[in-house]
Amino acid sequence: MTLETSVRAPSATPVDDAVLPFEVSALDVRGRLTKMGPALDEILTKHDYPAPVGKLLGEAIVLTTLLGSSLKFNGRFILQTQTDGPVSLIVVDFHAPDRLRAYARFDASRLEAGQDSAALLGHGHLAMTVDQGADMSRYQGLVALEGGNLEDAAHEYFLRSEQIPTRVRLAVGEEFRGGDGPKHRWRGGGMLMQFLPKAPERARQPDLHPGDAPENAVVHEVPEDDAWAEGQSLFGTIEDLELIDPELSGERLLFRLFHERGVRVFPTQDVRARCSCSREAVAGMLSSFTPEDRASMVENNQVVVTCEFCSSVYEFTPQEAGVVPDAGTGTAQD
Repeated sequence: MTLETSVRAPSATPVDDAVLPFEVSALDVRGRLTKMGPALDEILTKHDYPAPVGKLLGEAIVLTTLLGSSLKFNGRFILQTQTDGPVSLIVVDFHAPDRLRAYARFDASRLEAGQDSAALLGHGHLAMTVDQGADMSRYQGLVALEGGNLEDAAHEYFLRSEQIPTRVRLAVGEEFRGGDGPKHRWRGGGMLMQFLPKAPERARQPDLHPGDAPENAVVHEVPEDDAWAEGQSLFGTIEDLELIDPELSGERLLFRLFHERGVRVFPTQDVRARCSCSREAVAGMLSSFTPEDRASMVENNQVVVTCEFCSSVYEFTPQEAGVVPDAGTGTAQD
């Protein structure tokens, strides 16, 4: 029995909040493309971030979507940065197959006009964690952030941890419209491409620099495969506007890039903004604190907890939070 591959024109219909896997077999490359609209806008507008912070967090969300959507099980992919920059913490949580949430912590007094993503991040580290569930061990990869942006960090991660030739592009922007409806909304897009030839020696990369080698030491070099060089050359032509353009479909963008070589697309994977917090989960979190800590949370005869991801507010009476007044003194106890 032979399998026939259907050949058709690329769809002109844009699809937001979805990941489109693709393959260019002539170049031995595979990848994923995402265009994000309502889901990204919902996450960012819940916190009303300053524009530069929103853009940076948006880039982290796009990167996490590209990476998390590759999970083949119902686990979690968590991207987290901790740095000395104005944006000291970013957390993006992708719960396979499609749930996404995120937040950023920043110092407003350190924000300045003209700061790019690298300046906002500063120096620190980026952690990528794969959580396979309660009965399985976690996998975590770390990469240093040394004044670069998230694209730089992703390239370094794949070079050191996965050792798969990989290129990543991320774009996030603000869309302003006149007329009726929302005047402002966030859009994002990204693409990840990897070189995966059948012969592993074709994907071999130079050895990492040992760091303490003498100045005159011979640097290890490996000739770059022609197919990967061509793929990177085409990949390098992607414009930010193409990734965030609401009128340009992902299929048409891929066709623009690879039509001479032929590109195959696979079914899309939808993503949505959805936090996993709940009143029950917050109550369980409160029960993990000591009686003294729970008592210190009582203000105006209430314990109020705000979810950092989605800004949902949960209110508990002291009794519901496990804090009860002492009959003799009137003070709160467990």
